[in-house]
Amino acid sequence: MLQSNIQKTRIANKLPVAREGLPFIIPGLIITILLFFLGAFFVAILIGLATLFTVYFFRDPDRINQAGEDAVLSPADGTIIDIRHLEDGNNSLGAPALKISIFMSVFNVHVNRIPAKGRISRIIYNPGKFFSANLDKASEQNENNRIALDTDNGHKIVFVQIAGLIARRIVCWVKEQDHVNAGQRFGLIRFGSRVDIYLPAESRINIRLREKVKAGKTVIGYLP
Repeated sequence: MLQSNIQKTRIANKLPVAREGLPFIIPGLIITILLFFLGAFFVAILIGLATLFTVYFFRDPDRINQAGEDAVLSPADGTIIDIRHLEDGNNSLGAPALKISIFMSVFNVHVNRIPAKGRISRIIYNPGKFFSANLDKASEQNENNRIALDTDNGHKIVFVQIAGLIARRIVCWVKEQDHVNAGQRFGLIRFGSRVDIYLPAESRINIRLREKVKAGKTVIGYLP
């Protein structure tokens, strides 16, 4: 069962921003308007700018998936900071794997998306620390939420939402046994974070280090 600091909702979002941003955006707008009426223009401008950045941070653009069935889509917006081959089975996949790490800065879209069509077989929440998400030790030691996916063509993929130095809230919108589509929204992590994805070792990678990727749009690889 997911712990209390992982929020979970199954309400479809039709807004241009993620619903999780509304508790920050609405009070900011109200305070900004009140300060203008009270004549505190300088403070109102500062809070208004902060509110505009919050709207920008929680933006949730629609994206169309046109990739083939064997393609693996990026689960997050951000920068590829690590690509490595894991020869033994001591990893999230339980077998030799390819691990790809994506760092999400505060300027990236933070809504995460399903990398391939299939069924959610397991979700495991792990409490942990809050090291900077671009550090190697963040993968194992930071608070994280691991999602295992059995694809329709018989492969297993694991993708991990990892909290960062500032991010202290992991949000997951799917549950075990859900059937999901590639590019479907499945959650977000607030205020800068990281997502790792584990693919079968025989997969063909389509990205390189430091490349910018977009969730549900960039093809990061192809399943064997």
